Amino acid sequence: MNMNIPFVDLKAQYISIKSDIDDAIQNVISETAFIGGMYVNRFKSEFAELYGVKHCVPCANGTDAIYIILKMLGIGNNDEVITVANSWISTSETISQTGATPVFVDCDDFFTIDPSKIEERITPRTKAIIPVHLYGQMADIEAINTLCKKYNIFLIEDCAQSHFSELNGVRAGLKGIASSFSFFPGKNLGAYGDAGAIITNDSALAEKMTMYANHGALIKHNHLIEGINSRLDGIQAAVLSAKLPHILTWTEKRIQAAKYYDEILSNIDEIEIPKVRINSKHSYHLYVLKTNRRDELAAYLKSSGIETAIHYPTPLPFMPAYKHLAYNNYDFPIVASNQSKLLSIPIYPEITHVQQDYIAMKINKFYQK
Repeated sequence: MNMNIPFVDLKAQYISIKSDIDDAIQNVISETAFIGGMYVNRFKSEFAELYGVKHCVPCANGTDAIYIILKMLGIGNNDEVITVANSWISTSETISQTGATPVFVDCDDFFTIDPSKIEERITPRTKAIIPVHLYGQMADIEAINTLCKKYNIFLIEDCAQSHFSELNGVRAGLKGIASSFSFFPGKNLGAYGDAGAIITNDSALAEKMTMYANHGALIKHNHLIEGINSRLDGIQAAVLSAKLPHILTWTEKRIQAAKYYDEILSNIDEIEIPKVRINSKHSYHLYVLKTNRRDELAAYLKSSGIETAIHYPTPLPFMPAYKHLAYNNYDFPIVASNQSKLLSIPIYPEITHVQQDYIAMKINKFYQK
């Protein structure tokens, strides 16, 4: 008999802290604190304190977070920004929206940008590098930071999938001049709608980004510059504050779930389990398998009641949106090779060993056929 296992079980998480979530939402409604106000300010302070950073700038979503950073660092027309070829389009489209050009680089064995291939892409127009800490694993941030210092360019970290991940004891987002976070509902720390934030230790930059995200004003009706409307709303802030005390425990549960997958899947020769960088804390936003029969396996698991996902079926340089950049497969051999082989299987803090055993059994059965 088949089990039904969702890719992410947001309802299970809600049920586990139902009273906290319900109270948080009701409080916002009672106070009518829908835009700005005490709940946004509280989350801003709580997240900065827990993360170990001076400033948190809340905004409407993780995509806006990257765009705001780029704009307030003065990046624009005729500039170039380097990022990885295998990611969600938010990272690269925001570069283009500033007027700059995204420059793509191949990934390494950990699915993050390969530092050894960055330097050949740096030109006099390069103003920043945006590594994406993909799937919950940090890129080789020390090597990337060394390049940024050598060429006097900005390091901006995309932490949308890497809340509280670490490398050599340093959390994702704490090396860059500023770093972006997404709190999309499916993220490790997720709101109940779109939500995002920026962290930085640069006080002057924090003020500029806060101003830009609020129509260019720090005080209502006093618009020092033209900005955009990118505000975290009160209900999402309150939901995030209700979840924040649990995030470190949830992260540890993800890590334990991943370790159990490693144990029960490592004997299947036809799949490759995720590689983990030495001295790193992988927060496992996703658990991604590598297999030559990806699409067949995904279809079989679906027929067995197991929901999977593909992140991301088409690498960014090969999308119609970037056809004008004239890249080809030879520019990104690892990304090109991986694009038909990667499959994300269910992982979340509430997943049980019984569910994981069922998934492993079905994967095993597929390859024994």
